Amino acid sequence: MYKILTKETIAQDTYRMKIEAPLIAEEREPGQFVILSVHGEYGERIPLTIADADSREGSITVIFQVAGYSTSELAKLNPDDHVPVLLGPLGHPTHIDRFGHVVCVAGGIGAAPLYPIAEALRENGNTITTILGAQSKDMMILEEEMRSLSDETIVCTDDGTYGRKDVVTGPLEEICASDRTPDLVVAVGPPVMMKFCAETTRPYGIKTMVSLNTIMIDGTGMCGGCRVTVGEETKFTCVDGPEFDGHQVDFDEMINRLNAYTDHEQDALERKPHSGCCQSAG
Repeated sequence: MYKILTKETIAQDTYRMKIEAPLIAEEREPGQFVILSVHGEYGERIPLTIADADSREGSITVIFQVAGYSTSELAKLNPDDHVPVLLGPLGHPTHIDRFGHVVCVAGGIGAAPLYPIAEALRENGNTITTILGAQSKDMMILEEEMRSLSDETIVCTDDGTYGRKDVVTGPLEEICASDRTPDLVVAVGPPVMMKFCAETTRPYGIKTMVSLNTIMIDGTGMCGGCRVTVGEETKFTCVDGPEFDGHQVDFDEMINRLNAYTDHEQDALERKPHSGCCQSAG
C-alpha cells in the first residue's frame, strides 16, 4: 500500500498527487513512468509519468487529468488514503545531453511528463525555449515551473483566453524558420498535437522526440496493448519507449487504436465496472 501524502487541484479536472514510494523515488529518471491501480490487482492499470521525485522524502509526484472511470476514482482519493498497487519506474529514461537549443512543446497535460525532461536538459547546459498550449486558461498547468527552467516561454490557448490565440505548431514553425533553429524538439501532449509537431519540424530536418501515451495493461511488453509502429517496426511503448523519434511514429495507426476504446470509456463512466473487468485507459 502506498500512502498519498498531498493532493491539489492544479487545473480543471487536473490533480497533482504526491505518493510515498521511496524505492521508486530513489531509482526514477526523467521520462520514466509508473503504473498504478486504484482497485488492487484486478483493477484497471493507469500509466502516469513521474512528474517529480524527492528521494530524501521518499516520494514521487504524479499529475493526472480525469478522463475515464479509473482516473475519476483516483481523483476521489485524498491525503492519508492509499494506492494499493504501484509499479515503477518503468520505461527507458530520456536521453539527456548537451544538445544546444532545445524547444520543449507541451500540449495540455503533456506539461507533466515534459517538466522533468526540461529540468534535466537545463541542468546539462541547454538553452530552453518552451511552448505551452492548452484549450483555455483554466486548463493550463505548470506554467510557473516551466518558466523557471526556460530562457523563453510562449503560451498559447485555443480560445485566446490566455497568451497567444494559436496552436503550438504556430510558434514552433516560426522558431524552426528563424535564425534560432533548434537542435532538438521535444513534444509531449495529445497524439494529434505530437503528430503535427513532427510534421512541422520534418521539412527542417530537426530531430523531434515525442513521448507516447498509448493504452497499457501490464507494463512489461507481454500483453501487446501498447504496440505502435515506429519506422515500420512494431514497438511496445512500455518497454521500448515511451519516447520515440516523432518522424518515425505512425500516428494515424496509434490514434485509430486509441479511438477504438472511446465507447468502452464512456460506458465505464456511466456504470461501475464489474470486478475484474479490464477497462480502457482512463
